[in-house]
Order: sequence, then C-alpha cells, then structure tokens
Amino acid sequence: MRFVSFIRDGREDWGVVQGGGVVPLARRTGCATLADFIASEGYARRGEWAGLPAEIPLEGLAFLPVIPRPEKIVCAVRNYMDHHQEVLAAGLHRELSEQPPIFLRVWRSQVGHNQPVVKPRVSDSLDWEGELAVIIGKPGRDIPEAKAWEHVAGYSIYNDVSVREWQFHAKQIASGKNFEGTGPFGPWMVTADEIEPGAQLKLVTRLNGEVMQQSHTGHMIFSIPKLIAYSSTIFTLVPGDVIATGTPSGVGWSRKPPRFMQPGDVVEVEIERIGTLRNPVVAQ
Repeated sequence: MRFVSFIRDGREDWGVVQGGGVVPLARRTGCATLADFIASEGYARRGEWAGLPAEIPLEGLAFLPVIPRPEKIVCAVRNYMDHHQEVLAAGLHRELSEQPPIFLRVWRSQVGHNQPVVKPRVSDSLDWEGELAVIIGKPGRDIPEAKAWEHVAGYSIYNDVSVREWQFHAKQIASGKNFEGTGPFGPWMVTADEIEPGAQLKLVTRLNGEVMQQSHTGHMIFSIPKLIAYSSTIFTLVPGDVIATGTPSGVGWSRKPPRFMQPGDVVEVEIERIGTLRNPVVAQ
C-alpha cells in the first residue's frame, strides 16, 4: 500500500493511494496524521482501506512531506563506498568510520513532492543527494540488528539537498543540511510488506532529465538494520521517525567543474518499486 500526506481545503490530511487518486483517511480513522496512524493499533488493519474508491485525483494534489513533522530525521553520511571515494578524490580526507556517521535534520527543512526546493540567497552551491528513506513504525531503544526490520513501517524517497558552503563551515555539517525548503521527501510511503527486507533497489537522480546519480541500495556501507540499531542506541526511535540512508556518487560539488542546482531547474529522484520524487528549484 502507498500512503500520502497532503493539503486539502487549507488543511492537512493523509490517505491511501488508489490508482490515480487518494482515499482521505484522517477523518475515517480518527488519526490526524500519518505518523499517528502508524503508531495506532489500526495500522495493523490498514488493509481495510484498500478497497475504497479514490475521492481525490493525484493530479494537482498539494503533496506534503510524507511525514510532515517527524520527531527525528536521522541522516547517514557517506554511506556508499563510491560516494566516499569521490569525497576523497575531491580533496576531503575522511576516514571510513567503524560506526555509521549521522546527523539530524529538522522537519521545517522538508518539502513535499512537486513543491519547490529553495535556493538560499546566501549560496551558489545547492546540491542534490538522492536517498532511500526508511520510516519507523514500531518504537524501540537498543534495537538489535536481528530485530530491526520489525521496526520498519515503510519506505520513501529523500533528497538530502546540501548547501555546500555552509556544510563546510565546520566539521559538523548540519548547518548546510537544514536550510528551509531543502529536504524533499516523498511522494508517498510504500509499506514494508511491499518490499522484502534488504532488497536492492535501483536509485537514479536526474537534473533536467540528465542522469546525475545511478546506483542501487545494495551498495550501502552500513545496512538499514545497522543504521536502526546504531540510532536506537542513542535515542528511542518512535513511529514516524525517518532515517535517510545516504547517497551514492554523482553529487554536483565533486564534478569537474562543479555543477549545482539553479532556479528553473527540476530535480528528480527515482527509486525502484517506490516511485519518483520531483521538485522544481526556485530562488529564495
């Protein structure tokens, strides 16, 4: 099943995707948000909503980030070997870590599918990073890797857009990862029962139709269970938390010459069996 969050008549709603449309479910379930639904007992019976006719067309839908206000957005750093190698080739000497390097995004940095990525006025180095997103469905602390898949509600797509000058202000990179309007997340969540644990999913990032990144999730250095186990050692994971699992090679700043997103561009991230996250770029 595919679940989506959106704006309807000026209000937030969410629902299940049926063909070319959406069945709104906030009122029907009594859960105001998709994260609330994932945390509820009703999520185990989500199949009950699969047969209803769509009421709202996907065409023209005002998409929100899949989880508009997650408590935590945990982002993995250099989690593909080819990306680590291009970082080294670009002159940044970073050692491979024995544990997953991570940072946190804030929810206000996020935008939905088809919504604009905002190029900050203080930067000329707005860069793309297509990533698989994991959405937590079951709370837990100190989750062992062997149990980690049980805590996954589903999968989506994240574009962990970077404002490179600000990312490189210090060793901590969060300042370049949290500008408002730089975290595309969507278009929807595909439930975990639709994708077998550990599936190798093709990932392609395009800028104005030109392929920039092309890889698959089997090239991750740290697996999804490892990311869940490590993160849950630090803090309790709760339903609706998001883990962005890192990006492969092909980012703009490592190119010679570097290439960055400009107002008027369109960036797309496509992941096999999930869909395509599309966003235009605008100036602040």
